Amino acid sequence: MAIMVRNIALPLEGGLEDMLAAVAKRLRVSREAIRTYAVVHRSIDARKHRPLRFNFHVEVGLHESHKQERRRVLRLHRNDVRFITPAGHPDPQPGTEPLQCRPVVIGFGPAGMFAALRLARHGYQPLVLERGQDIRHRHHDVLKRFIKEKAFNPESNYLFGEGGAGAYSDGKLYTRLSDPLVRTVLEVLYHHGADPDILVDAHPHIGSDMLPGICRRIRRHIERLGGEVRFQHRVDKVVIEDNRLVSLRVNEEFLAVGPTILAIGISARDTVRMLSRQGVTMVPRPFQVGVRIEHPQEMVNRWQYGGAAGHEALPPAEYRLVAKGAAGGRGDLFSFCMCPGGTILPTNESPTCISVNGASRSGRGGLFANAGLIITVEPAAASTNVLAGVEYLERLERQAFVLGGGDYRAPAMRAVDFLANRRSGGRYEGSYPFGVTWCDAAELLPCEVVQALETGLQILDKRMPGFGGGEAVMLAPETRASCPLRILRHSESREAVATRNLYPTGDGAGYAGGIVSAAIDGIKTADAIIARYAP
Repeated sequence: MAIMVRNIALPLEGGLEDMLAAVAKRLRVSREAIRTYAVVHRSIDARKHRPLRFNFHVEVGLHESHKQERRRVLRLHRNDVRFITPAGHPDPQPGTEPLQCRPVVIGFGPAGMFAALRLARHGYQPLVLERGQDIRHRHHDVLKRFIKEKAFNPESNYLFGEGGAGAYSDGKLYTRLSDPLVRTVLEVLYHHGADPDILVDAHPHIGSDMLPGICRRIRRHIERLGGEVRFQHRVDKVVIEDNRLVSLRVNEEFLAVGPTILAIGISARDTVRMLSRQGVTMVPRPFQVGVRIEHPQEMVNRWQYGGAAGHEALPPAEYRLVAKGAAGGRGDLFSFCMCPGGTILPTNESPTCISVNGASRSGRGGLFANAGLIITVEPAAASTNVLAGVEYLERLERQAFVLGGGDYRAPAMRAVDFLANRRSGGRYEGSYPFGVTWCDAAELLPCEVVQALETGLQILDKRMPGFGGGEAVMLAPETRASCPLRILRHSESREAVATRNLYPTGDGAGYAGGIVSAAIDGIKTADAIIARYAP
C-alpha cells in the first residue's frame, strides 16, 4: 500500500527537490520522512489567468508503518491525498473446450498485435495473417517507392503492413478509458522500446520514428512464444457453414481455422465488402469526416503558452478544440488526432484516392502542427445500405484525387480564403510531401462539412487569433477518423452475431478508436478465447 499525493504544482523552473519538498509539506512531514516516491502522472497547467506550471501526481512511501501512514492520511482529510491499492486486470483462467486448430488473428495492427501477444503468452501459439509487408519491406515501399517515386503499393503502404496504420502514426496513447488494461498496454509498449515517459505523461505519445521498431520487437516476442506471423497473406474469402466460420481463403488456398479474431482496421474496405457478401452481420454507424488543418508550430505555442512560449522546459504545444454547435443539427466541429511538430501524410488505400492524416516523430520537432477538423455525419442512405458510409467516404477520396491533379497532391485552401469564399494562391508552405492544388472547398467537401467549417473557424479564430487566418492551410479530405459501420458481436462471448468462431475486434469492427482502445479490445477478445478453450 502507498500514498497518492495529487496535484503538486511547480513553476517551470522547479526541480525534483522542489517537488519532494511540496509533497512533504502536503503530508506535513519532513523531506527526510519520504522513503520512496514515483511520479505517476505529469501534465502542464496552461489555463489562462494564472502562471504556467507543471502538475504532478506522486506515489509516496514514508518511513512509517502502514498503520501510521493510514492514520496520517485520515488526519489530513484531503481529497488530494489518498491511499492507493494496485489495480490490475486478472489473467483469464484457461477453459477446457479442446481446440481443433490454433487461434487465427487477421490483421497485425494494434488490436491484432495485442490479441496475438496475449494468446502467445498463455500458450495458444496464434497464427497471424497480415496482408501487408513486414516493417523492413514496408519502409522501402512507403518511404522510397511511394514518397520519392509516387509508386503506390495497395498492399504495403501507410495503412497496411506490420503494425497497421498505427505504425506510421504519432503513436498517441491518450484515451478516456479508465480500464486497468490501459496501464497494461503502456507497459507492453515501454518494455518493447517506448520511452518511459509514456507511463506518466497526461497525453503520452511514442512517435512515428519509434513505432516501427516497437512493432517489430513485439512480433519477435510473439514468435519466440510459439506464435507465427505470415506477411503478404490477405484473406480473400470466409467460408461459413451452419452459421460457423470453418475456413479462410488466403492467397488462393483454403485454411481450416479455429477461433478467428478479425482485426482488420478501418481501411480494409475490400475485406468488409467480402464479409458483407458472405452474410456477416453488420450495421451502419455515425462516422466523422472533414479536413486536416495546419499551422506553424510557433503559433500554436503562443496560443497555449503565451509569454512562456519558447521556454526550454516546455514541449511543443498541442490543443483539443470544440466549436459547439458549428455543425448545426449534427452537433459540433472538433479537432482530432492533433500532431504537434508533425507531418501531414497521404493515407490512401488505392492508387486513385487521396486521404490525409497526421503523424509526428518522437521529438515533435517539425515546423508545423496539424489536426483533423471533423464533424459527425450519417448518410440518409445508411438506413437501407450498410455500406453507405464506406461508399460516401470513397467518393470523397476519389474526387479529391481528381481535384488534386491525379499525382497525389492534396486539394487545399487557406482558411482565410475559405472564409472569404475565394480560391487560394501562392506557394504552399507546409509538411505534406506531395504538395497541394488550390481548390474551392465546395468542389470537394459535402455542404454540411463546408457549413460547419464556416461557422467553426470563426468561433475558433476568436478563441485563438489566427486559427482561421492566412497561415492556416486546410487539406482534404480527412476520412479515417472512425469506422462507418459495426460488425455485430455478442457482448459476453465476443463472437460475431450469427457467425460463430469469428471475433470482430478493434477499430475496423467498430469497437475502438485509437491505439490504446484497439489494443485493449484485442486483449479482451483474446481473453474470451482463452477462457473458453484449453491451450
